[in-house]
Amino acid sequence: MRADPPSTAIALFAPAATRKLGAAVARALGCELASLEERRFGGGEFKIRPLESVRSRPAYIVQSIHGDAAGSASDKLCELLFLAGTLRDAGAERVCAVIPYLGFARKDRRTKSRDPVTSRYVAQLIEAIGIDHAMIVDVHNPAAFDNAFRIRADHLTTARLFAEYFAGRGFAQPLAVVSPDLGGAKRAQLLREALQERLGTPVEFGCVVKRRSEGVVSGHYFAGDVVGRTVVLLDDLIGTGGTLLRAARACRAAGAVAVHAAATHAPLEAHAADVLGDPVFDSLAITDTVALEPECIRELGGRMTVLPIANFLANAIGCMHGRGSLAALLDVH
Repeated sequence: MRADPPSTAIALFAPAATRKLGAAVARALGCELASLEERRFGGGEFKIRPLESVRSRPAYIVQSIHGDAAGSASDKLCELLFLAGTLRDAGAERVCAVIPYLGFARKDRRTKSRDPVTSRYVAQLIEAIGIDHAMIVDVHNPAAFDNAFRIRADHLTTARLFAEYFAGRGFAQPLAVVSPDLGGAKRAQLLREALQERLGTPVEFGCVVKRRSEGVVSGHYFAGDVVGRTVVLLDDLIGTGGTLLRAARACRAAGAVAVHAAATHAPLEAHAADVLGDPVFDSLAITDTVALEPECIRELGGRMTVLPIANFLANAIGCMHGRGSLAALLDVH
């Protein structure tokens, strides 16, 4: 389903690293992706310049901040900041950053003396360059996100996107939604509520207790009733796959008959495909907020489903221009 085009002439940009996703968002909006000049210089420096006028127009930048073959997370953050600053200088009415995946957000609080709070530093950079509004998909820690920004910053949740997908699977057994850690409990509850609304039948909830210190994960206590149920195991992101594997095994030990893993973001690290290929998982569903490496796609094959995020983002942008309410996409329930 295509999103309604915005009521005013927006300028929609996407740097090269996120251009494929940006072009899909533009198609869903029924507009053209605005052109950019991008030049690279020695030593890793670069120039990024809009090739059309943005004076008195709202400007949107679609940019995922993660590291891959196209550049590091730091490179992509700088591209977003420098392009936003350029658009402000060029007279844009306002500048909105549409960030499908917000890198540097995993370090969102101090757990040891002199720890950085990197998520807050990134928010300060976004504010300092003059970005008026940020829309970010499924952040790692919603509470830290709410406290980090002093501009309008909307946390968009994919709960309804995943609910639509899993409701359409036609599982024979009753369902339960499980969070692999306490920090993701609210995220899993949003999906449970959306699934329950969609199916019209009760959906149970469960949670695995996990502790992490200096990169070492421990804890395996499981809370919830999954006996005889199909489990949807939901996390915000998959890095190595280790957290989901531990949680999937805990669900199986607690009586689950099937485990279907889901995550919004998949910045997969080396050997993650081996972990996610474990037979404890029946399937894996992710979105394309982060471009997957072709090797991972080959290795995971038919076990993995990628849900396109472009229409979701286009709907959010369209809502900003009077084409519906943004409330259904926000993590405010």
